[in-house]
Amino acid sequence: MVSFRRIAVYCGSSGGVGPHYLEAARGVGAFLASRNIDVVYGGGRVGMMGAVADAALAAGGKVYGVIPERLKTREIAHEGLTELFVVDSMHARKMMMASLADAFIGLPGGWGTFEEVFEVVTWSQLNYHKKPVGLLNVKGYFDHLVSFLDHAATEGFIRPIHRPLLASANDMETLLDRLSKLQIPDIGRWIERP
Repeated sequence: MVSFRRIAVYCGSSGGVGPHYLEAARGVGAFLASRNIDVVYGGGRVGMMGAVADAALAAGGKVYGVIPERLKTREIAHEGLTELFVVDSMHARKMMMASLADAFIGLPGGWGTFEEVFEVVTWSQLNYHKKPVGLLNVKGYFDHLVSFLDHAATEGFIRPIHRPLLASANDMETLLDRLSKLQIPDIGRWIERP
């Protein structure tokens, strides 16, 4: 079973339409701090992002934010973090977050969250890293996505050996356990001729 020093959390700069999303974000921050796991995230002070950071800090945890200069005012950079890294692009943000983290968790969010989660899963699939990726399925937020990924595997677009690369769970305890046990297969030969 693997233990984690730092986990990157991808989530929305919005709080969503119900209080349960922000409650879940605060729960994630507090949970990680209680396990002495540092948070790496996008560096914003608002929405789900701010809720994760504030809760982790309030629980005595360390929080590392990474934000592009261009988004520093739009996402309202969090100035109270353990450390805030200001970078020059989204690509630099994602690379730095990936290098700082031992694992990745996606919370409810929009385009940016989906893109970040899928990118690190793809990197796992291609063995650019061997770090686990999971989704915290708050109130069924990711139900349709998980079903679609199963469909993509059934239709032959995601190999069965790669489908488990994106774990999911409804609570942090279960998700962290799944991430700690996740095995990332070696890539081997990519294309097999008939």
